[in-house]
Amino acid sequence: MKGRTKSQFWRVKCACGNEQNIFSAATTPVACLVCNAPLATPRGGRVQLAEKATLVKVLE
Repeated sequence: MKGRTKSQFWRVKCACGNEQNIFSAATTPVACLVCNAPLATPRGGRVQLAEKATLVKVLE
């Protein structure tokens, strides 16, 4: 039996209107693919969303 991880994929919306999927346990900073604004920074386990980023949905 496989164990379940606590990590998830998130759909995040940038202030420019772009939506993209990010990994909740990313180890490198995540930037918007359209405007290059920071969306998330790694914080020892989970990423912290930037002020301009909004969590739209947790993907399953």
